[in-house]
Amino acid sequence: MKITEIAIYAHDLPVNNGPYRMSHGEIFSLDTTLVRLTTDTGLVGWGEACPVGPVYEQHHAAGNRAALSEMAQGLIGQDPTNIVLLHRRMDQLLYGHRYAKAAIDIAAHDVTGKHYGVRVAELLGGVETERIPSYYALAVDEPDVVAERAAEKAAGGYPRLQLKVGGRPIELDIDTIRKVWERVGKSGVRLAVDANRGLTTRDALRLSRECQDIPFIIEQPCNTLEEVRSVRDRVNHAIYLDELTTDLTKAVTAVATGGCDGFGLKVTRFGGLHPASVLRDVCDAYSTPHTSDDSWGGDIIAAACAHLGATIRPELNEGVWIAQPYIEGHYDPRGGITVEGGHIDLPQGPGLGIEPDEALFGEPFAVFS
Repeated sequence: MKITEIAIYAHDLPVNNGPYRMSHGEIFSLDTTLVRLTTDTGLVGWGEACPVGPVYEQHHAAGNRAALSEMAQGLIGQDPTNIVLLHRRMDQLLYGHRYAKAAIDIAAHDVTGKHYGVRVAELLGGVETERIPSYYALAVDEPDVVAERAAEKAAGGYPRLQLKVGGRPIELDIDTIRKVWERVGKSGVRLAVDANRGLTTRDALRLSRECQDIPFIIEQPCNTLEEVRSVRDRVNHAIYLDELTTDLTKAVTAVATGGCDGFGLKVTRFGGLHPASVLRDVCDAYSTPHTSDDSWGGDIIAAACAHLGATIRPELNEGVWIAQPYIEGHYDPRGGITVEGGHIDLPQGPGLGIEPDEALFGEPFAVFS
């Protein structure tokens, strides 16, 4: 099998009832990039990557499409089922830019699954569960508003809630955590407090110390690894890394050296499903819990995250976050990836199990053949 054409699309995903507030800004809509990979057998695979604006991580939508355009012509003629060799070829064509390579990786997994008649989760090692736990990320807002939404989501079946903090007086964040715990503490729901790099070391220490009676994990409290290390042994809560694990090497080093207690694993940050599955196996070896998700995006990236999430050892599975509850519509006219009762049903059918309606995306940004 050979790749005969690569088409790149740009697509806008408005945020329902926006903006969505995080420590580093407000999100009104997302500029996502889709890749259609066509082969000489007629099989087609789809990939996607969707940065949360230009300041969440070290990439942005325009850079995504520029990087894909830089690589695409050099990938024509490659066998998409040889995924390791495909990654090596991408690295020969372009240094770094893993988020763009992830879209190719996901499309290659999709077409490989279709070629062999199996789901992507089976390509990644095997299905642990057909019903994958999800989690809901509550945006920065007034404490009473967040507590009310938390109670609603806990009652709706979410096994885990993530509270966004940072970018405002720490007293408001502490008040929010306490009010959420008052509403959901007896429900059994697990809590994560995610600063998205938005806390100073002083505020990270204060937040943990003033909430030491409340069980939660702190995700990515500070902007640098040095800051996180400086507070890790002085807080009362486990610390997970997210944005600072910018590649597989850094993440593996963090696990092996005891630099964190868990991960927010983003598929596109690591370059796609293949490298993300390597980190999954490292986490399995070290009994390190982690999520399986991405920043934002539509049904393609949601399906990719769900397939990886279905393969994680259950006791280490912190859930799959997808953007579907925050955006409208689906790519697949049959229905896309959704969260029901706080869980995601693993898609059926070979590959990702998603067949997008190409008409939704308009004319391609670029086509290579």
